Amino acid sequence: MLLCIDTGNTNTQFALWDGTKFLGMWRASTEHQRTADQYFVWLTTLMHTEGLKDVTIDEVVISSTVPRVVFNLRVLCDRYFNCRPLVIGKPECKLPVPSRVEDGVKPGPDRLANVAGAFDRHGGNVVVVDFGTATNFDVVAEDGAYIGGVISPGVNLSLEALAMGAAALPHVDISQPEKVIGTNTVACIQSGVFWGYTGLIEGVTKRIKTEYGAPMKVIGTGGLAPLFAQGDPLFDAIEDDLTMHGLTVIHDFNKET
Repeated sequence: MLLCIDTGNTNTQFALWDGTKFLGMWRASTEHQRTADQYFVWLTTLMHTEGLKDVTIDEVVISSTVPRVVFNLRVLCDRYFNCRPLVIGKPECKLPVPSRVEDGVKPGPDRLANVAGAFDRHGGNVVVVDFGTATNFDVVAEDGAYIGGVISPGVNLSLEALAMGAAALPHVDISQPEKVIGTNTVACIQSGVFWGYTGLIEGVTKRIKTEYGAPMKVIGTGGLAPLFAQGDPLFDAIEDDLTMHGLTVIHDFNKET
């Protein structure tokens, strides 16, 4: 059984892949001090509650934007799963199609996984909009290569910065407001964030398409993608498990080569 691990700056997601489907997905806050033993107890407890007590994990693939976390994840794999993980972005990990970016640039592992997952499901000429700690736009060429993108501050990060930088403004939860014009402070903030990011996505994807010079699909992923899909028609598809699917694609490619 393959265990997929995607570590972001805010959360770490684990998923079990049986070769055809994901049997379960679990999320924890990213903490670099969490030990291999703690990971194992937490993960196996959740697996047991979902009837996956007899599952044997013998392969692991990792995507991590937080280098300090990888060491303990490697220990987890060695100590409890008796395997060496495939770590996206390391020299020994090959990509189905090499990236075409400036020499010396190393794209984030999560972005590489998004590209592999998007190309496998939708083909090339795609923009992936990933809502995480940052809001990333990943451009997938016709042949499946990652050719660059855009990085913007994440939605929750912007909300936190606003609350910290403006003493009179509260921290609010993001949601789609009933009207653009807010009649109280919370509604004003929600409108600014929701419609502000809607405009960001529309504007950036439009400019990417113009610069790229060919029709492109726009795929949304990440926790807030379904929320923003409720507003204007921003996406051709929503893929909740796109990053994890990309990990399975890269893992399978490395097994075959």
